[in-house]
Amino acid sequence: TASICEFRKGELKVVSTAYDRHFGGRNFDKAIMDHFRAEWQEKYKIDIYSNPKARVRAAAAVEKLKKVLSANAAAPISVESIMEDKDVSGFLKRDELEGLMKPLLERCTKPLEQALADAKLKQEDIDFVELVGGTSRVPALKQAVTDFFGGKTLNFTLNADEAIARGCAFSCAILSPVFRVRDFSVQDVVNYPIEFTWEKSPDIPDEDTNLTVFNRGNAMPSTKILTFYRKQPFDLEAKYAKPDMLPGKMNPWIGRFSVKGVKADSKDDFMICKLKARLNLHGVLNVEQGYYVEEQEVEEPVPEKEGEKNADAMETDDKAANGEAKPPAQKTRKVKKQVRKGDLPISSGTASLTDEIKNQYAEQEGQMISQDKLVADTEERKNELESEIYSTRNKVDEPYEANGYAEFCSEEEKAAIKDKCEKLEDWIYDDGDDATKAQYVAKLEELRATAGPVVQRFNDKRMEEEEARRKAAEEAAAAKRAQDEAAKQAAEEQRAAAEAAKKLQEQNASKDEEMKDAPADAEGEKPANVEEAS
Repeated sequence: TASICEFRKGELKVVSTAYDRHFGGRNFDKAIMDHFRAEWQEKYKIDIYSNPKARVRAAAAVEKLKKVLSANAAAPISVESIMEDKDVSGFLKRDELEGLMKPLLERCTKPLEQALADAKLKQEDIDFVELVGGTSRVPALKQAVTDFFGGKTLNFTLNADEAIARGCAFSCAILSPVFRVRDFSVQDVVNYPIEFTWEKSPDIPDEDTNLTVFNRGNAMPSTKILTFYRKQPFDLEAKYAKPDMLPGKMNPWIGRFSVKGVKADSKDDFMICKLKARLNLHGVLNVEQGYYVEEQEVEEPVPEKEGEKNADAMETDDKAANGEAKPPAQKTRKVKKQVRKGDLPISSGTASLTDEIKNQYAEQEGQMISQDKLVADTEERKNELESEIYSTRNKVDEPYEANGYAEFCSEEEKAAIKDKCEKLEDWIYDDGDDATKAQYVAKLEELRATAGPVVQRFNDKRMEEEEARRKAAEEAAAAKRAQDEAAKQAAEEQRAAAEAAKKLQEQNASKDEEMKDAPADAEGEKPANVEEAS
């Protein structure tokens, strides 16, 4: 795809877009795939295209090789056990790669030429060339684009792998009411021209019955006014004018729009119907409004020509000099103008899916989801069976200390378990490679039934040890609780004794203080207020 855009501050305008729908990086990958297919077919006697899984694995390796060769002169390729238990390998130089790509490189400039032609520009009019996409790293492709633009330096300021996804995310953020982003206007162009068709009016025998309203390259969003002269209601259909340009088997029909309320006027003349067709920014078409107008005669001033105006001015000046000046009369004329009188109801039917088809698609999607889940569950059961085989076979020879079953099974049981594991392993890599989920589950149950008694003894021993450890832990916990309780009680007694001693000490100190403050009335002492008799 090639797009020519104009950038201004806060604005992007698409000038033209061209593309080759059947050309891209996958074509380069296929050229490399074809090369190694022929090489491996001759060397290993296998055809990777005959096995879908082998083809997918080879495609992944080829894509990796292409990326490596973008920065290196040569690179190897190898795929282990690609099919029929064969490992394949190869080697490719960049010169050989460019030779394989040479027929394809001639196609890469076609969209560039078309985009320039649609925009009516030349190579030298382009100021800035930016390449995006994973394949843009291929040196031969970059050189082809450089040569097309006369040696202009290419730019790689964007993330080649994420640029398109980031642009889509930004566009969604602009449309979303949840995010607030900087204002940025995008004006796109119409890629697929849209035309309207209608039935010929019996009153207008030479009327056209179709019109391309939105041509390729028109600005988008865009609004067009369609005018019809009718005496009765009418229908018109919208469809893509060039169905061969549409992707895949897309239905070119867009919708039917029925205009109601149309009738002849009082003079049995045509009603002038105006329909407003709008193509929004997303390329969705809708006839969003209809109304009718009437022609009325109105007077409007006639603009004077320059010569007449000067002549009138000279004549007025002469009359003013003679005292006869009068204001010139305003010249008018009658013209017909269209005046909007009323609305016309419009009913539409589009190419949207019916409820029945939607239900069918929903049912098909549900079936595909179930199939995908079944494939994932089947692969999970296969992996579970493989893990169980390897684990059981190893454990029958390992001691109990290593979580093994050696001391719990006899020699006969050990031999039976190993034999069962060997048979199941052979089955997985032979007939069971593409088995169903139920078959894997059944085989897993067979293995568990064979090793069941041994595993049960192992589990019983493990449970006994777990029980013993549990009891020991409970006893240790009980002893610890008793010890903690005794320590707590001793601490409580010690605290109570300390409080009692402190209280006794406080009481003794209080008594000593009282005795110190009391008056002395012992023998030999007299009260101070008693007088001795003479």
